[in-house]
Amino acid sequence: MYPESIALKERRLLVIRWSDGQQMQYPAGLLRRECPCAHCLERREPPPGQLPILQPEEARPVEITSVQPVGNYAYNIQFSDGHTTGIYTLEYLRRLGRGDPTGSGS
Repeated sequence: MYPESIALKERRLLVIRWSDGQQMQYPAGLLRRECPCAHCLERREPPPGQLPILQPEEARPVEITSVQPVGNYAYNIQFSDGHTTGIYTLEYLRRLGRGDPTGSGS
């Protein structure tokens, strides 16, 4: 499965048309919240009894500032809050588009 087209609408919505004809929409907030980088994974799973502390830039609505291919298997998505380290594989984007970032169901 691969993207046939990718469009960014008003920096708030990524739209991917996949090779099987499905078109999926990815709001910027969803992509940022589900960022697969090590730092974000750690923040989503804080130690028991602790809550993550939001930085001021994390409380504002986020926009997508850049989408760049990484080889032929992923995209690096950068955000208006300064976050730039997320590498979203094609497989991960497909799961996100179906509402299942963990891959636990289809």
